[in-house]
Amino acid sequence: MSQFEAIQAAYQTFTDQFQSAVICTVSQDGLPNASYAPFVMDDMKNIYIYVSGLSTHTQNLNVKPVASVLFIEDESKTQQMFARRRLSYDCTASLVNSSTATWIQTVSNFESRFGNIIQMLRDLPDFRIFQLTPTSGRFVVGFGAAYDVDASDLNKLIHVTS
Repeated sequence: MSQFEAIQAAYQTFTDQFQSAVICTVSQDGLPNASYAPFVMDDMKNIYIYVSGLSTHTQNLNVKPVASVLFIEDESKTQQMFARRRLSYDCTASLVNSSTATWIQTVSNFESRFGNIIQMLRDLPDFRIFQLTPTSGRFVVGFGAAYDVDASDLNKLIHVTS
């Protein structure tokens, strides 16, 4: 396996080690907000978050449906703090309607991953699911080792050389 093939394979499984993602949203006034949310991801790399309508990030997504999502290597596992492995996606956001097959499947995926807490969240009227659809991304594996995610095929990486 070539080095690029190994990095490509690492990219495909990188998010498997995370149960939550850092999400960055922007308010109507242009103020940034960093937060986090538990997530599930589908085969198309869509990221689903189940969030409270009372949270700042949810209010931001309602008025500006864009987000940046970050998955970053645990500090305790990194070899070099200045070059932590990380994957970021720029995303568009859309609210998943609770009467759709997508919502039903996504709730089921959340329940499989996170257990009985999802039953409680389903009963809370302010909780909703957003689909964050990546439009671009970057996978960084170390110094001088950055790869753009191919916008036309989110499963492929392109080595950043300059």
